[in-house]
Amino acid sequence: MENINTLEIDIETYSDIDLGKCGVYRYTESPNFEILLFGVSVNGGSVAVYDMACGELPPEEILSAIADPAVTKWAHNASFERICLSAWLRKNRPDLFRSYGSPDDTVGNYLDPASWKCSMTLAAYNGLPLALDAVGAVLGFEQQKLKEGKDLIRYFCVPCKATKRNGGRTRNLPEHDRQKWELFKKYNKRDVEVEMQIMERLQNYPVPESVWNEYHISENINDRGIMIDHALVGNAIQINLQSRDELMAEMSALTGLENPNSVTQMQGWLESQGIHADSLGKKDVAALIKTVPDNVAEVLKLRQQSSKSSVKKYEAMQNTVCADGRCRGMFLFYGASRTGRFAGRNIQLQNLPQNHMSDLAEARELVRQGDFEMLKLLYGNVPNVLSELIRTAFVAKPGYKYVVSDFSAIEARVLSFLAGEQWRLEVFENNGDIYCASASQMFHCKVVKHGENGHLRQKGKIAELALGYGGSVGALKAMGALDMGLSEEELPSLVEKWRNSNPHITDYWWQVDAAVKNAVKRHIPSSVGNIHFSWQSGMLFITLPSGRRLSYVKPRMGLNKFGGESVTYMGTDGQKKWSRLESYGPKFVENIVQAVSRDILCYAMRNLREQFICGHVHDELIIECPTGVDCEKVCKIMGQTPPWLPGISLRADGYETEFYCKD
Repeated sequence: MENINTLEIDIETYSDIDLGKCGVYRYTESPNFEILLFGVSVNGGSVAVYDMACGELPPEEILSAIADPAVTKWAHNASFERICLSAWLRKNRPDLFRSYGSPDDTVGNYLDPASWKCSMTLAAYNGLPLALDAVGAVLGFEQQKLKEGKDLIRYFCVPCKATKRNGGRTRNLPEHDRQKWELFKKYNKRDVEVEMQIMERLQNYPVPESVWNEYHISENINDRGIMIDHALVGNAIQINLQSRDELMAEMSALTGLENPNSVTQMQGWLESQGIHADSLGKKDVAALIKTVPDNVAEVLKLRQQSSKSSVKKYEAMQNTVCADGRCRGMFLFYGASRTGRFAGRNIQLQNLPQNHMSDLAEARELVRQGDFEMLKLLYGNVPNVLSELIRTAFVAKPGYKYVVSDFSAIEARVLSFLAGEQWRLEVFENNGDIYCASASQMFHCKVVKHGENGHLRQKGKIAELALGYGGSVGALKAMGALDMGLSEEELPSLVEKWRNSNPHITDYWWQVDAAVKNAVKRHIPSSVGNIHFSWQSGMLFITLPSGRRLSYVKPRMGLNKFGGESVTYMGTDGQKKWSRLESYGPKFVENIVQAVSRDILCYAMRNLREQFICGHVHDELIIECPTGVDCEKVCKIMGQTPPWLPGISLRADGYETEFYCKD
């Protein structure tokens, strides 16, 4: 066989662990995990399929190449292939398996991701969908992913239900349907061919090596995992069941309903009380409680408690946790293709409930002990306590601590810097409070937190959170302005005051809008500050200071709902469908600011990669480190200015803790 430089790989596997619920790391830990088919192209040549379920192994040279750091391995969603092949080599060819990391790291069961690349990341970088079949459809390949694939995977890759017809078996093997098995091999081969077509079609739009480096760091973090407190998680699930049973019994006693959790039954009961409710969504129930009689409000409050869904995070932890007590695979690199930001997987660390309890440690200890009665006695609302304790289920391993460090007002700093809003830059340079400063600018008076004109700070805060990307009255309402006590009548003036006090930012929106339209309509490249706009082969590219590009597919001009001119492009919508989306200056600015903020976070990850980063949430890093590590030094490293964004003032603040929480 020729010298191997690259492998394009796709595998089909079996496990009795639910991949969707538990993730690939837990999936491969099952004793029943195995690789069924191994499709591979060597150096871009024709695809071979090795029927491993029937005893056909890939040649020795290919098996050696899998663990060889000098050979580049490509796959679509490559983390799946890498983790599965790690498990297979450890079990079947330990002589070939090579891991990475230091002895005190927790990545030792996995192949080094440094020699792996992912065609899903390549597609996402170029603004395309993540799924292999969707990419093929968008790019119009002649050879598409076989549509029978889902049925074949359901037949061969997961346990089946035992029936009289199938002789009581719980798994379908190749011999149970040879015709399907041969089709499955064709499916496996076709997947490799489609992956190779993606790489060929996008060869002129490569992912920069700096972004591949970030991908490898992300995979390091996924491999390392984050430890959970087994006692806390297990007892939280049991306590939630107890609490739910009690709440249901109490609601039944008050309403006479058999199932007060049923929307239909509850709406019927409310009608009997003279109250019509079209919806029993969380916000609708919260609004109803303010207007209904006390006896009805009591029932609705109980229903709110019983339907708290955030405790499902504990179940996700139990599903995902590996044999060593760590949950892995929590992050999807380039999950948001418009900005390149990370997306959450499995437990979804990106949307954990906040904690506001002052006695967090005491409450979590009661849950660890499984003391439901004392928890109820001291706190009353048990589901709310469990919700606030979710973060604290993540714990540092023995002898270690967490250093949690996050950027201060990162998006506001980036937006101010890019737009050149000088008064804001001075606030950040002097470590001032941007909410107070914004209120001072808006209302032309001194605003001090908890001091002089302190009541105006809240207005400055809501304006800062809602209005930076062209938002108006609707954005203020969506951010909760009315719930904060602001009146509907004062919202328009709040928008006007914020825009008047930030003239460079509002001008920046429309400079970007003009640059995008120039690129799309006239194919004229241009720059706004250090952001570059260009059109190439039916793509709009926005080049960021880091050198990374944002990609917008098939841009063209269209009309918005107001009859004005706007830019549209093809992308994945809120329903995860490939469709034409509309955008305009402020929205492109939001993409740019979030993308630059993401690049700053990744720069910090690179600087701190020798530390054990085990999680990250938006602008925050969770680092598991020996107790002697200095938190201030970590924050200082995190706050370093990237060389590609000279002059921006960054600040990272942090704290030390044995369990994860919001300081």
